[in-house]
Amino acid sequence: MEKKEGLRVLFIGDIVGEPGRNAVKALLPDLVKDNLVDFVVANCENAAAGKGITPKITEYLLNTGINVLTSGNHIWDRQEIIPYIETQPLLLRPANYPKGTPGKGHGIFETKMGYRIGVVNLCGKLFMDSYEHPFLTALDLVNELSKHTRMIIVDFHAEATSEKIAMGWYLDGKVSAIIGTHTHVQTADERVLPQGSSYITDVGMTGSMDSVIGMDKERAIKRFLTLIPIRLEPATDNVCLNGVLVDLDKDSGKSFGIKRIVVNAK
Repeated sequence: MEKKEGLRVLFIGDIVGEPGRNAVKALLPDLVKDNLVDFVVANCENAAAGKGITPKITEYLLNTGINVLTSGNHIWDRQEIIPYIETQPLLLRPANYPKGTPGKGHGIFETKMGYRIGVVNLCGKLFMDSYEHPFLTALDLVNELSKHTRMIIVDFHAEATSEKIAMGWYLDGKVSAIIGTHTHVQTADERVLPQGSSYITDVGMTGSMDSVIGMDKERAIKRFLTLIPIRLEPATDNVCLNGVLVDLDKDSGKSFGIKRIVVNAK
């Protein structure tokens, strides 16, 4: 979409395994250049063979041009990330983990032009682990961040579409964008809500489209047929990058545009 005066954020859907990582490395430079992107956020919780992330992969993804990495319920699947996350402020874990959990679930980051953007990472409660209340956590963090910036992006990593939609309405006008992650299937409901917040139920994933949410389809089907916990591996065919471009007013923090993107890595 044509860029008006303002700030443009690219949010990249859940990066799945090596195919997803390679797609980001190959596609991101041109995406940023061609779309005049000012800031890049990506969900990385499936970047290590489809489950979790490691310190090495974190650094790899940040070196591709991503500004901030968000995550979700798989953040701790690789044990080496636990001590590392305390030292890497650009890697967020859900803010509604219990108090005392390593790492941070929010932060304020700067664009190359010096504009401040707040990013909040949250997990849902429905059909997920027992996290602190995401709605109350969100409001507390938004009130805190809004003292420093009006531009705030929320990654709501949740299973239930109803919970995601409710969060969108709850935060409309309080944040710049509410971006759903976790289910890996891009939804077609992107819109700017009445009070000026961009919203999409799920931004999708960056991985194989010929798969079961990024994983090898034959293994996944066999697992459903037999109920045997067969090890799943990332699929490699027809890899695409799913994301959204969100345009923000730098003064008010309101969003005036959101566009879904799907780019084939070929």
